[in-house]
Amino acid sequence: MQLEFNANKRDGQGTGASRRLRRTGRVPGILYGGPTAPQQIDIDHNELFQLLRKEAFYSSVLNVKLDGVTEMCLLRDVQRHPYRPVILHVDFQRVDATHKLHQKVPLHFVNAEISPGVKLSGGMVQHVMSDIDVRCLAKDLPAFIEVDLKDMATGHSLHVSHIKLPAGVEAVLHKGEDPVVATVIVRGGKAEEEAPVEAAPVVVAPVEKKAEKKSEKTDKR
Repeated sequence: MQLEFNANKRDGQGTGASRRLRRTGRVPGILYGGPTAPQQIDIDHNELFQLLRKEAFYSSVLNVKLDGVTEMCLLRDVQRHPYRPVILHVDFQRVDATHKLHQKVPLHFVNAEISPGVKLSGGMVQHVMSDIDVRCLAKDLPAFIEVDLKDMATGHSLHVSHIKLPAGVEAVLHKGEDPVVATVIVRGGKAEEEAPVEAAPVVVAPVEKKAEKKSEKTDKR
């Protein structure tokens, strides 16, 4: 099920207009991309704030209802207040259903607790990547990609090439790259035993004997 939200078209631009809009509980934003000109929009702050608490809102294709017309888009940027729970501005990019899009998708790791490296060896799974760049059509974009760790052994690593991607989805990598996604490390691993060090021979320095000085005094009689 695709996430959707409501938005209104707006004409006012500039800092003053945005400030007045925020006082009414609305968040200024923009919808851009595609053959249509960029459109200034505003969204209810409470609705948007709740949607931003969902992981899927950051990586899924969204449906925006704009004055009765539904368009597909992706969230591209969120500006937040530095210390208050307030959304200041949002950017959305239109999606063309006939063209492949490029998007980061979160990784969900499963079955770590039953992997040989954890269950039998007492190891610990270390997540090297938390998301992955993918390319696909809008209809094929997953909210997340599941990574099964059930076969992971201690000291072994799982690479991007080992992940089973959904149909129609391909990983975006540079030529020759196959980065590590996760690995199993030994929890509090034992240090390698050091080879015994032979004791150095003790050299005893010779004790110098003080030469007995003959008395040079002569008896004066």
